[in-house]
Amino acid sequence: MVNQNLTATEIGFTHEDFAALLDKYDYHFSPGDVVPGTVFSIEPRGALIDIGAKTAAYIPIQEMSINRVDSPEEVLQSNETREFFILTDENEDGQLTLSIRRIEYMRAWERVRQLQAEDATVRSGVFATNRGGALVRIEGLRGFIPGSHISTRKPKEELVGEDLPLKFLEVDEERNRLVLSHRRALVERKMNRLEVGEVVIGTVRGIKPYGAFIDIGGVSGLLHISEISHEHIDTPHSVFNVNDEVKVMIIDLDAERGRISLSTKQLEPEPGDMIKNRDLVYDKAEEMAAKYREQLLAKQQVATAAASTAEVVADEDIPPATELDEDIPLVAAIETEIPAATEIEEGIPAAIEE
Repeated sequence: MVNQNLTATEIGFTHEDFAALLDKYDYHFSPGDVVPGTVFSIEPRGALIDIGAKTAAYIPIQEMSINRVDSPEEVLQSNETREFFILTDENEDGQLTLSIRRIEYMRAWERVRQLQAEDATVRSGVFATNRGGALVRIEGLRGFIPGSHISTRKPKEELVGEDLPLKFLEVDEERNRLVLSHRRALVERKMNRLEVGEVVIGTVRGIKPYGAFIDIGGVSGLLHISEISHEHIDTPHSVFNVNDEVKVMIIDLDAERGRISLSTKQLEPEPGDMIKNRDLVYDKAEEMAAKYREQLLAKQQVATAAASTAEVVADEDIPPATELDEDIPLVAAIETEIPAATEIEEGIPAAIEE
């Protein structure tokens, strides 16, 4: 019969040893971990989640979504199992604090990085404006559109609620910066219908010392001072006024930077006509643009021909395989140069002759 009066010392296993053994096989959770959990109690401003810890973890309502939540039931349901982010370590009651917002936040940054890499155009509604520009939400993240990248004649205050096409300018999770451009999105859309060498009609919207900004169907192009005329011009103000209607030719489309470069110099029948006789320049614009396109095409053909010639010359430096073979003697020819074994033996005196 087993002696039931054995002491802990005799057994060699104490209550402390048993507690340590339980701790050894207990789950250990750390802030930053993503763990599965099951909702078992929903409260007015949060919920209790079973993640396998000693004490139920808690998720406050402000951590339930990257977007505003008024009631936990908008996000969670009883007995629902999903992933949770461990936000803080255990408090004095041994309870962990969880978050869904952090998981959505990480995945949102991953998504916008992918969209930027694809150079995608996204759409979002403006929810607020400030002195610097407008605020939007992309994948739940707050994005900023600088005023210089908003292409609209409306005052910024009237943009609230308006849906805008946007391109990414900066995606920086570490600095929490998401900067977008409305102008780039419009320019790209417009560029798809424009060509270098095309003549378009625009309106002067702004004049700077370095050139004039021309509105072309809602997007802005720059007519640099050096592209106004073949003759020297001190300032664009001497040629244009704001709201002037002008004919210009597109000489460059930079989709990546969202810029359109324009010229009237290339439309001049004679150098200085933009200063002396602007109407003549506009009358001859299509004819001069056609000549410009012909010259552009000729340059491209010369460049293509030069590249093809370079490839041919490079190929001629490598002899064909048949010529390489001719420099290598055949096996039969090599064998004729090697004396037969009998001839070698005849040149060696026999041992008995020594």
